Amino acid sequence: MDSLLLILFAYLLGSVLFGEHIARAKGVDIRSVGSGNVGATNVGRALGIKYAVLVFLLDTLKGLFPVVLARIYFGIDSWTIVFVGIASVLGHIFPIFHSFKGGKAVATSLGVLLGLSPLASIVCLIIWYAVFKLKGYVSLASLTASASAPLLLFILGYPFKVLLMSFVIVFLVFCRHRDNIARLLEGREHGFKGS
Repeated sequence: MDSLLLILFAYLLGSVLFGEHIARAKGVDIRSVGSGNVGATNVGRALGIKYAVLVFLLDTLKGLFPVVLARIYFGIDSWTIVFVGIASVLGHIFPIFHSFKGGKAVATSLGVLLGLSPLASIVCLIIWYAVFKLKGYVSLASLTASASAPLLLFILGYPFKVLLMSFVIVFLVFCRHRDNIARLLEGREHGFKGS
């Protein structure tokens, strides 16, 4: 398998915004509802929990699938897997099929992590749930779980290249949540305390 083609595939798959497509199929312009975000949280506001779960799973799978292919064909300690993981997330954030206006990439980032380390993914999900239950904000839970990923990968002994990729992805996720971070700091985060 060609490395560049796999990276391109990861970006193009990442560019498919399932939240927007599913909402449109239900007659809803997701960008005009709630936060205007195309992710699972806002889809849940607009369409209900079952559609939120569907979008979350699909967005996770589009991060998982290319990373699994990269791991099979190029190995865990390869630059290909680094660029494939980052390309998946960049596709969701800057989707070519949607005028480069995408989502916050939390579920897609989880998919990338799942392809690298199921154990780290499970711990991140536990952290997410704990923070959400304690504080009530999806955004804060997502940011905390995302920030935990590089540390978990370090503790589990993953290669430097994987750690580097995880830091880049966390940086991208935090950049996409900058408005949420500002609202959290000001005590005015909105929605059902979500992102």
